[in-house]
Amino acid sequence: MENATKLAKGVLEHLVCPICKDRLSLVDESFLCANKCGVRFPIVDGVPILINDRSSVFSIDDFLAQRRTTFDINESKAKKIAKSLVPSIGRNIKGAENNKKFVEILLQESPTPRVLVIGAGTSGGFTGLPSFELTVTDVCFAPRVAIVCDAHDIPFPDGYFDGAIAHAVLEHVADPHRCVDEIHRVLRNNGVVYADTPFMAQVHGRQYDFERFTYLGHRRLFRRFEEVASGASIGPGTALAWAYCYFLLSFATRKWLRRMIWAFGSVTSFYLKYVDLFLIDKPGTLDAASAYYFIGRKSESTISDRALATMYRGGF
Repeated sequence: MENATKLAKGVLEHLVCPICKDRLSLVDESFLCANKCGVRFPIVDGVPILINDRSSVFSIDDFLAQRRTTFDINESKAKKIAKSLVPSIGRNIKGAENNKKFVEILLQESPTPRVLVIGAGTSGGFTGLPSFELTVTDVCFAPRVAIVCDAHDIPFPDGYFDGAIAHAVLEHVADPHRCVDEIHRVLRNNGVVYADTPFMAQVHGRQYDFERFTYLGHRRLFRRFEEVASGASIGPGTALAWAYCYFLLSFATRKWLRRMIWAFGSVTSFYLKYVDLFLIDKPGTLDAASAYYFIGRKSESTISDRALATMYRGGF
C-alpha cells in the first residue's frame, strides 16, 4: 500500500469516496468505492485522483491525460525565469502573523495536528508547520500535492482533520458555500479553519475564476464558524495596482504583447503594495482591500444575516 501513493498508510486508510463518502479500497493500483456506486479512481504517478465526475468542473480524464487545469506544470524554464524578473504587485501583509496564530491554536490541542491544505498549487500557501500531519490537495499536479480532489467533495470522513487552510482558493470554486460546508464537515469539533480570499482582484485563473467577496460576504461564508480573527490581508494599494495593470492589459489581445504590458504595469506599480503597510488596519481598508482573511473554530451555531449586518466596521 505504501508504494501505491505518496500518502502515509494512516491517511490511506481514511480516504472515502468523493461521491457517496463510503470507504475506498486499494485494488490493482487504483481506489475502488466499496458502496454500490462502485466507481474506480485511478492513481497517477503516486497521486490518487479522487474527483466526483458527476458534478465537478473537472473530470478524471483531465488528470489521466495530464491536461492543464489551474496551473501550467509544464511551463518552460525560460518562462519561469522571465516571470521571476518581474516584481510582484501584491503582498499579504497579515500572512506571517496569521500563519503563526493558526499554528499556535492547533498546537494547543495536539502536538501533531492533522491539517488539510486545499488548493496548495505550486507554492503551498503555508509555512511554519514542521510537526503537522499535512494532507496537501489541489486540482492540479504539483510537487507537494498528495491528492487530486475537488473541494466541493473532500474525500475524507466527518471530523477527520484538526485544521484546514484555503489560501486564494474560494474565488476559484463554482460553489464556495458548498466547499466551506465540506470544510466544516471534515473538521473535528472545535477544529480551526484559516482562509484568505480576494475581493479587489481581476480574473487570474482563466476559466476557473468565479467569485469575489466583500469583508461581510467572506464572513458569511464561514457563518458556521466562531471567529478567532478576521480582517484585510492585502490592502487597497495592491487593489489599485491590479486595476491599473488590467486596465493596460485591456488594450492588447496578443499574448506576447500582453506579457510585455504586464511586465511594464508591474514595474510601474509594484511600489503601491508597500503603502498597504500603513493602510492595512485602517477602517476604510475593509471597504477597499484586495483580500480578506478569516480564522475560526468549527461551531454548531450559525450566524444570522441580521447579526452579520451589525458586524460592519468599514469606513462609511
